[in-house]
Amino acid sequence: MLYVVLFFVVLSFFLYVLLGGADFGAGILELFSSADHKKSIKKTVYSVLGPVWEANHIWIIILIVILWIAFPIFYNVIIVYLHIPLTLVLLGITLRGVAFVFRHYDAVKDKTQFLYDRMFEFSCLVTPIFLGMTFGGLVSGNIILLEDNPNAGFADVYIHPWLQWFPILTGFFFSALCTFLSATFLIGEAKNYEKRMYMRKAGIATIVVVVLGMATLSAGYLANNKFTHDFLNNYYALGAVALSGILLYPLWRVIQIGRIIWCRFLAGMQVLLILFAAIGTHFPNLIITKNEQISLLDGRAPDNVISVLGISLIIGGALIIPGLLHLLKSFRMIKVLEERE
Repeated sequence: MLYVVLFFVVLSFFLYVLLGGADFGAGILELFSSADHKKSIKKTVYSVLGPVWEANHIWIIILIVILWIAFPIFYNVIIVYLHIPLTLVLLGITLRGVAFVFRHYDAVKDKTQFLYDRMFEFSCLVTPIFLGMTFGGLVSGNIILLEDNPNAGFADVYIHPWLQWFPILTGFFFSALCTFLSATFLIGEAKNYEKRMYMRKAGIATIVVVVLGMATLSAGYLANNKFTHDFLNNYYALGAVALSGILLYPLWRVIQIGRIIWCRFLAGMQVLLILFAAIGTHFPNLIITKNEQISLLDGRAPDNVISVLGISLIIGGALIIPGLLHLLKSFRMIKVLEERE
């Protein structure tokens, strides 16, 4: 059952990045658009996200619950030593949801709409940045465990691990990745005259992803980051990144000829490859501290707990996944057939 639990950890993580990340990217697209484009994007974003924006967050909830129950030591380190960026993530998700609802359902249309728009846009930008900074902090090698250094100061323990160049650039890289996903997905939801706008934004986001990816690796290399050195020496990780880059050509080809299903599939595959490169480099040792590496499997729950959790996930997955697919299909977010445009 351990492999079942690990499968759902990976599945939940990937689906949240893919679906929740695209949601965040929509707000970032809106933030960095002209006034005329903002109106168009706002209308499209509401029609796309309105039915599913709450459902997309189920995956991060499932991920947190699995880590809490099955891998308590790993979960404890994340929650304790990176509680500041995670609290900011929670605040960002909350503000984003509040703003998304109020800017569409507020009965009074006045200047507060401007506040709702800015709250939605900036929370969509900041939240994935802090999510990326959290991951960057986990693998930065800067975490100081209090049991090893009981006299360490507050800043050294709770701030420095995630507030350095490598985690910061990791955060911006993830934010750019969300923007790329959203722009690519929205091409299939836009009207003909809007498609070029989303294609242009997807192209810009692609360039930003590549530049920030190189900058992140450079920062880690210069800081003598173990994760970065291992990443650059891992042929599987480098191969996954290279394949992700190669897929850019067929992606742009299917965008140009209007193959929306293939467009979304290839964009999702690119993100999957990047996540595989990032996670696979050090799996299961996904926390790197000053003195040691902490494995996801260290101190895992007893086998009977893992078995019960695995069975629950199988039953829950059999109920949730078909329901989610039906929801997406009902609102035409999954297109079984498509025509060349």
